[in-house]
Amino acid sequence: MKQTYVVTLTAGEDGYIVAECPALPGCVSQGKTREEALTNIREAIEGIIEVRRAQKLPILSPDIVEISVAT
Repeated sequence: MKQTYVVTLTAGEDGYIVAECPALPGCVSQGKTREEALTNIREAIEGIIEVRRAQKLPILSPDIVEISVAT
């Protein structure tokens, strides 16, 4: 079963792009380009899910909420 996780991308101080998955605490990666950061965070997400399964821990589902903000 495929899950969709929200990933945030921010510019790091060192010029790298930092990718983070808020639904999985501690799931952070980075890359020199947007594509590299997304590839790396995908691998990190898959790794966390694999470890949680091996340890018989629950796999957290993403909690996606849309919020409108006046700009």
